[in-house]
Amino acid sequence: MLQAVITGLLLGGLYALIGVGLSLIFGIVKVTNIAHGDLMIVATFFIMVIIQHIVGNIYLALAITIVIMAILGFLIQKFLINTVIDQGAETAMLVMFGLSIAIKNALTLIFGAGNNALPSPVKGINFIKSELVSISGQYAVNFIVAVVLIVGLALLMDKTPLGRSIRAASSDTMAAELMGINTKSMYVWAMAITMGATAVAGMLVGQTYSFFPYTGTQFLIIAFGVVVIGGMGSIFGTLIGGAILGMAQMIAAYFLGTAYQTLAGYVILLILLTVRPQGLLSKKMRK
Repeated sequence: MLQAVITGLLLGGLYALIGVGLSLIFGIVKVTNIAHGDLMIVATFFIMVIIQHIVGNIYLALAITIVIMAILGFLIQKFLINTVIDQGAETAMLVMFGLSIAIKNALTLIFGAGNNALPSPVKGINFIKSELVSISGQYAVNFIVAVVLIVGLALLMDKTPLGRSIRAASSDTMAAELMGINTKSMYVWAMAITMGATAVAGMLVGQTYSFFPYTGTQFLIIAFGVVVIGGMGSIFGTLIGGAILGMAQMIAAYFLGTAYQTLAGYVILLILLTVRPQGLLSKKMRK
C-alpha cells in the first residue's frame, strides 16, 4: 500500500507536467487546446531526431527542442488561433482539432506507426530500494522536474512584467487594452512559454513510456483529468490534480489489479466534478 501511494504521487508529478500547458492556455487564452497532447509528442520526436542526427546528448537535444517548440507555439498562436479567436473559443478549438489530426498523420507518414523510446541515464535505476518501498529513478526525476518547472512557471506569471501583462490580458481584455497591453501579443508569448514547458514534458514522457504518432491522444486525456481536478487555469492545481489522479490509479491497481487503474482514476474525476465542478483550486465556477 505504501509503495502504491508513493508511486502514485511520483507518477502524479509527470501527469501534472503533462497537464500544466493545457491548463495555462485555457486560463489565459480561454481556448481548449485539443492538439496539446500531439504537440507534446511532436517535441518528443524532435528530441529523438536531434539525438540521432545532430547531437548525441539528450539534454542538449532538449534545449534545442525547447527553442523549436517555443517558436512553433509562437507561430501557431499568431497565425492560427489569433486569426479566429474573435469568432469565439469554439472556432479556435476546431482549428486546434484540425491541427491535431494533421500532426498525427504527418508523424505517421514520416516515422511510421512503430514504437519509439528516448534514452534515460536513470531508467532502470532505483533511487531507494528497501523491503518497504522502492523508488524508481525515472519517476523520482519526473516528479522533481515537474515541481521545479511548475513553481518556475508560477513565479514567471506572478513576479515578472511579462507574466503580469499576460495575467492582465487573461483577466480583463478590455481593461488590459486600455492600459496599453496588446492582448493578442500576450497570448502569443503565453503559447510560446507553454510550448517550451511542453517540450520538457515530452522528453520525460519519451523516457518513461514508449511513444508513437498517435500517443498524443492518451496524454491529452490524462491532461484533461489533471486540469479538471485541479481547476482549469490553476498552475498549482495541476500538481494536486496529478497527485490525486496518479495515486487513485496506483491504489486501484494495488487492490483491484492493473486493469482497473485507468477506470479508478476517472471515477475519482467524476466524483470530484460532482462535488466541486470548478476544480479544487479554482475560485470561480466555470460557465
